[in-house]
Amino acid sequence: MSCEDIRRRLLEKASSLPLQPGVYIMKDTSGRVIYVGKSRKLKNRVSQYFHNGEKNLKTAKMVSRVADFEYFICNTEIEALTLENTLIKQYAPKYNIRLKDAKSYPYIKVTDEAYPRLQFTRARVTDKGRYFGPYSGASVAGAVIRTLQKTLCLPTCKRQFPRDIGKERPCLYYQLGQCCGVCTGKVSPEAYAERIRQACDILRGNAAATRRRVREEMEQAAAAEEFERAAALRDTLFALEKLSQKQKVVAAPEVSLDVFGFFGDEFCSVMSVFYVREGALIDKYEVVFSSDEMIEESEARTAFIFDQYRHRADIPPRVLLSFSAGEDEALLAEQLTHMAGKRVQVYRPERGDLRVLADLAVSNAQERARAARRDAQQSDATMLRLAELLCLEAVPERIESYDISNIGSEHKTCGMVVFEKGGFKRADYRTFRIKTVEGTDDYASMKEALSRRLSHLSDESGSFSNMPDLILLDGGKTHVAAVKEVMAELGIFIPVFGMVKDEYHKTRALCTEREEISIALDKGIYTTVYAIQEEVHRFSLRRMSEAKRGTMTTSVLEGISGVGRTKAKLLLAHFGGLAAVKRATVEQLAAAPGIGPVLAMAVFEHFHGKEAKSK
Repeated sequence: MSCEDIRRRLLEKASSLPLQPGVYIMKDTSGRVIYVGKSRKLKNRVSQYFHNGEKNLKTAKMVSRVADFEYFICNTEIEALTLENTLIKQYAPKYNIRLKDAKSYPYIKVTDEAYPRLQFTRARVTDKGRYFGPYSGASVAGAVIRTLQKTLCLPTCKRQFPRDIGKERPCLYYQLGQCCGVCTGKVSPEAYAERIRQACDILRGNAAATRRRVREEMEQAAAAEEFERAAALRDTLFALEKLSQKQKVVAAPEVSLDVFGFFGDEFCSVMSVFYVREGALIDKYEVVFSSDEMIEESEARTAFIFDQYRHRADIPPRVLLSFSAGEDEALLAEQLTHMAGKRVQVYRPERGDLRVLADLAVSNAQERARAARRDAQQSDATMLRLAELLCLEAVPERIESYDISNIGSEHKTCGMVVFEKGGFKRADYRTFRIKTVEGTDDYASMKEALSRRLSHLSDESGSFSNMPDLILLDGGKTHVAAVKEVMAELGIFIPVFGMVKDEYHKTRALCTEREEISIALDKGIYTTVYAIQEEVHRFSLRRMSEAKRGTMTTSVLEGISGVGRTKAKLLLAHFGGLAAVKRATVEQLAAAPGIGPVLAMAVFEHFHGKEAKSK
C-alpha cells in the first residue's frame, strides 16, 4: 500500500471519529506508539494530521511514519488531559516531549514526627509528611535545606528525638551555636514546632511573614529584658534577611506567580520556568527538548505545564505564559484551580511589567537554546574527528563505556555509562553484578557483562534495545580481545576500543587488541575520552562500594546467633542504621518486625554485654 493510500485510509478513519473530548495514539508500521495527543474534538484534531495542508517540519515527519491510530473517548477535557499525561509516561513516544516521573523531581520533605526534620527526597509518597518543590535540581534543594538548618538552628545529626534526648553529650554544632540543642532536653516540642513553622513559611515563599514574626518576638524579648534571647532572635533575623537578599527581586513584594517562557527553532526547543514568590525570583527551571519532540504543538505545551503541577504542592494564584495556549488556557486554569483549592489564573500578559517578565523568561530560553546548539556543534565536530581517528564507518552518536570494580574476589561489579549527543545519559546507566566468574579475573568478568548486555539488543523496547555506535572499555588490549570474542560468538560487530592509562592513572591513548592510538594531540577528543573514563570508573566504583557497605553492615548483625540476612535487613530498615540498632533498648529491639524478646536480648547483649541489661 502506497503512502497516499495509507493517508487516505487514515483520513477516512479519522472522519468517523466523534466530536467529543478524547486521547489519540499514533502508531508506526511495527505497532510502536510514536505520538500521544488529546483534543476536545477528536474528529477535527485527528483529521487535520491527514489532510494535505501545510504542517511544520516535526509534525510532517511524525505523520509520515503513522500507519494506524487508536483513540479513547473521555467525558471531559480534564479527563483527556490526565489520560494523555499518563499514556505519554507509559509509552514514552518518540515525538512527544519527555515528561518526568514524580520520583525524579527533587523535593524537600518536612517529616511527621514530634521533632520534624528537613529531608531531601525524590520520592513523593502518600504519608503525613509535608512536601515542598519540586526544585530545579538537587543542588538547589540541598542548598535550601542547609541554609534553613543553619539559619533556624535545626539539628543535622542522625539522633532520633525524643528517644535520644539526654543520652549523649551535645555535638559541636550546639557548642558553636549552630544547633538549638534538642538533645539537651531544653527545647520543648512547642518551641521546636515554631522553628519548623518558620521553615515551612520560607519554603512556601513567605519569608516576609517569618521576618515580621521574628522581629516582633525580638522586640518583646528586649522589652522584657530577656537580652540573651533577644540577641539570638536578632541573629536569626539577620540570617533571614541575608537569605532574602540572595533572591533576585523582579516584581512588587505582593506578587507570587510562575512564568513559562518558550523558545524554539529547527535545532531544539526550550521551556524556561521562573518561580516568583513575594516579588523575588527564588528558582529557575529550564528544559531542552530535541528536534523530534513536538513542543510547538499547543497540546504538548499544555501537557508539559500540567505535568509540572501534578508534582507541586505550591501552586501560585497566577501562571503567566509567553505564548498563547488558545482554548487550553481555560482548561489549565480550571484544573490548577481544582488542584490548588483556590482560584488560579492562566494567561498571556500583553503589556506592562508582567509582559516584561514573560519576555525575560523567553530570553533565558533563547540563551539556553543557543548554548545547547553551541555545545552540540562542538560535540559533533569532536565526534567527527574521533570517527576519522578510529576509522569508524559512521560518526558515533551513542557511546557505551564499561569498567570492572572489585575488592578482592568479592563484590565484582561492571558499571556501564552512556555518552549520547554530547552528554552523559544517566537514565541509561546500568550495573552488572558478576555472577559466574571465580576469583579476580577482570577479563572474564568483562566478557560476562558484555555478553549479558549485548544479548538484549533484540529487545523491542527499553534502553538495551539501542545499538551502541562505539564501545569504550576501561582497560587495555586484552580487554578488547575478550569483548571481541563475545561479539563473534553473538554474530555482532560494534567498534570497541580500550582506554589506556599512564603510570599516573591518566588517560593516555585508545587501543585495539593489537595497537595503541594516541589522542594527546586533539584536545576535544582527549577531554571527551577522559571524561568518559573518569565517569565509568566513578560509577562502577560507587556501585561496588555500595554493595560492600551493605554486606559489611548486615554481616555485623549476621554474626549474632539467630540473626540471618533477612532479620538483619529488617533491623536496619526499622532503626535506620547500625548505630541506631546499637543504641536501642531491649524493648525497642523487641518491637522491631520479626525480632521478638528472645532475639532482642541476644542483639542487645552482643553490643552491650550480658551485665548491661541489669544496670
